[in-house]
Amino acid sequence: MRSSLEVWDLARGEARVILQTDVLIEAPNWSPCGSYLLVNGDGGLFRVPLAAPALVPVDLGGVGKLNNDHGISPDGKTIVMSAHHRGQGSEIYLCDAQGGVPRLVSAHAPSWWHGWSPDGRTLAYVAARGGSRVIDVYVAPVDGGEERRLTGGEGHCDGPDFSADGRQIYYNCDRDGHAQIWVMACDGSGQRKLFADDHVNWFPHPSPCGRHVIYLAYPPGTQGHPRDLPISLWRMDPDGGNRQRLIGFNGGQGTMNVPNWAPDGHAFAYVRYAPVDNDTSPAIKTTGQV
Repeated sequence: MRSSLEVWDLARGEARVILQTDVLIEAPNWSPCGSYLLVNGDGGLFRVPLAAPALVPVDLGGVGKLNNDHGISPDGKTIVMSAHHRGQGSEIYLCDAQGGVPRLVSAHAPSWWHGWSPDGRTLAYVAARGGSRVIDVYVAPVDGGEERRLTGGEGHCDGPDFSADGRQIYYNCDRDGHAQIWVMACDGSGQRKLFADDHVNWFPHPSPCGRHVIYLAYPPGTQGHPRDLPISLWRMDPDGGNRQRLIGFNGGQGTMNVPNWAPDGHAFAYVRYAPVDNDTSPAIKTTGQV
């Protein structure tokens, strides 16, 4: 077993294994209808029906080389994905949720998608521009239009995801030493760090119910966001208070890079990876409908 796709139930305080596979799969999204998870693997996308878990390929009309930055529109009709398909760096595409030939929507590369506004009108992503290696947060209209840079090159920024009301964007940034969780208004104003600790914290995801934010914590001193480290997943209030460690296991890159909450906010999906020498999870090895 290389990848274990699992769901953490907040009320029960435990995980359920949905699917285990030798394929390296990453970054689960939960469909707005609640019936399936979407993951990437081998450069493509797979749908995992929760009633009968299996890796069901999504037909993308020959577009490949996808990375783990993908998601589903709030109305469930469209998939967004980031892919190196044209060999020009990561670019952002949209396609019908049932599959089809994706259409390019990012004007520049590299661009990595991360968030979709609740009203369905705006994409949030990270990008490097002008030959710089600095990664900043950007937003742009879904239907095309000029992109807007929200962070100012103060450090590596990543993982932007919208709050449930669409007014704020959560993200991680290392502008003051190592990656911590930050929040700002959706126009880029009011940027502030929510807390400070020794962990290297990535990929904050606000819940659809507006009550929680989850994030991934790496060991102190971690550089970047690699795979195969002893990481932990944490829950906190939207203002950064009441932080609680939920689960620890072998993971990192691919565990939960993109929005992964159930539509009602009762649970979230993630991927753990073998080896699991540092596993401290109470996960139950069962499959079936969640």
